[in-house]
Amino acid sequence: MTSPLPRRLARVRPTRTATETGPSIARQSPDEQFFVANDSPDFNSAEGTRWTVVESPFPASRANGSSPARQGWEPGAQVSEDAFTFLAPSVPVNVLGMAHNTGQPGRDLPPQAFHKAASSVIGPGEAIQLSSTVGYVDPEAELTIVVGRAARGLTLETARSAILGYTIGNDVSARDLQKTDELWISAKSQDTFTPAGPWMVTDLDVADLEIGIVHNGTELKTASSADLGWKVDEILVYLSSFMTLQPGDLVLTGFPAECARIQPGDTVVCRVEGIGELRNPVTAASWEQQPA
Repeated sequence: MTSPLPRRLARVRPTRTATETGPSIARQSPDEQFFVANDSPDFNSAEGTRWTVVESPFPASRANGSSPARQGWEPGAQVSEDAFTFLAPSVPVNVLGMAHNTGQPGRDLPPQAFHKAASSVIGPGEAIQLSSTVGYVDPEAELTIVVGRAARGLTLETARSAILGYTIGNDVSARDLQKTDELWISAKSQDTFTPAGPWMVTDLDVADLEIGIVHNGTELKTASSADLGWKVDEILVYLSSFMTLQPGDLVLTGFPAECARIQPGDTVVCRVEGIGELRNPVTAASWEQQPA
């Protein structure tokens, strides 16, 4: 029996064309979201940039329901990438990360998770915003699980049944705050500190995927998902042993590669083989900027 081919699923927001006094201009349609799918193995081909509108892959999650009907966005309709903006792949109830999960040293310790605020999630292209007092901040490119159904008490045999797909997560981390906050909440949950996207990939073999960061155009040393201490199935078994995972939840599995400090004006690109890349600019915090 052959394995299913990988498929991309994305949560997107349409643009609309409005004609004012001048030529037509594209504008975002606020609060709209639809899901689209693409089966092309070549993401950059003409076929790879034409998507099909599909029903929400999270039927049990009201937060991830598609918007009301819109002309040209009915299920089965074809839309091109210039007709929408990619959003974070889901609206999660929980965002979870794995601590000290690199190599044998990580595996020699008991598995340990940390919680990130769902409000820290942003999509591709959105700015990672740093306050003036946050100190030293690193990005972390991570293979990220997108949970597809409510799941409790998973086993190694059933863990994959709870996975809708995989995306790229950036576990932005304030290192100075990690030293003073034992729970890491202030270090990991600040606004904009969890970029995710640009899409999910289903049926992906995640045993040995290259993971890395490009910082201001410089490629940093990469690593592999094989370098994670606790693997995808084991992580889900651990998490679902004490909580119910919800449709759309994001689970960041750990960061085995090289990172570099980010500051306002930077651009950070997180790459995971087989998924693509997640690009975000870095800016000063907008809430600290006062009008002149």
